[in-house]
Amino acid sequence: MKESSEKDDLVLVDKLKKSHLAIKQQLAKIVVGQDAVVDELLISLFCKGHVLLVGVPGLAKTLLISTIAQILDLDFKRIQFTPDLMPSDITGTEVIDQDLSTGKRNFRFIKGPLFGQIILADEINRTPPKTQAALLQAMQEYKITAAGHTYPLALPFFVLATQNPIEQEGTYPLPEAQLDRFFFQINIDYPSFDEEKEIVSRTTGEFNAVSEKLLTAQEIIALQDIVRRVPAADHAVEFAVRLARATRPHENTSPDFVKQFVNWGAGPRGAQALILGAKAKAILEGRFAVSVEDIKAVAAPALRHRVLVNFNGEAEGMTADKLISRLLEQSAG
Repeated sequence: MKESSEKDDLVLVDKLKKSHLAIKQQLAKIVVGQDAVVDELLISLFCKGHVLLVGVPGLAKTLLISTIAQILDLDFKRIQFTPDLMPSDITGTEVIDQDLSTGKRNFRFIKGPLFGQIILADEINRTPPKTQAALLQAMQEYKITAAGHTYPLALPFFVLATQNPIEQEGTYPLPEAQLDRFFFQINIDYPSFDEEKEIVSRTTGEFNAVSEKLLTAQEIIALQDIVRRVPAADHAVEFAVRLARATRPHENTSPDFVKQFVNWGAGPRGAQALILGAKAKAILEGRFAVSVEDIKAVAAPALRHRVLVNFNGEAEGMTADKLISRLLEQSAG
């Protein structure tokens, strides 16, 4: 890396460290609490990853995401997924235009809501697999194919899909292969008593905060490129790979509780998410090197949707989060 390029990178890293605090301060004007969720969302964004948000209704998921879009000066689109939603409803469709002077007719493509930069895919498991697949193609390839033409998506492109963990009737659960394409699964829990009191006070009064724009799309893209240039020592990479492999029940070196309670574990994308997530975490804190502690900090969101607990585990009250926590405790020992 050239010296001037290194200096530019360090300037951007320092800017992101300051912007990280400023982003959280701006968010705190509008969204109460959710500090860990905000950090995990920003880590995913700077890793060019997409997020599966899991939480019951009414926890300000839409407000949080739309506010982040405003602060980052990105185009925000919300799609409410329903059982009758078709792929063309989200990608776009062709309509016939007629030139009034000549009478000639031409097809014109009208872009769908996927042509945004931050996409909130609300209740993705309520729409059929065909429409889910259209979204996943855009997530993977950063382009949309419709009516025989391919259209590139504006970058950065960041998808946040929500799922309600309570209501499962009439849904189309995402298969494991599709879940694996989400970088993080972020769980949003109920606020604390004091946070809920603050939420109620704000939303029932005249409170009306306005967020400021802090980063541009070009700066975000530059920071996404920097994340991959953050060095990770061999021992950190080995730790991530061992942790991901330990979730697989068919590995000889996996702990007995994994073999007993897990049906399927994380694949190579799990280890990739651990390292990339740790790199972004280091950058957000102004560090240009990855530690094992960074990997441990992102282990739950990176692996929880990639670990499938079997019937025995469910009967024993075992969850993916508990398994990951036990694996981390074992590695510390």
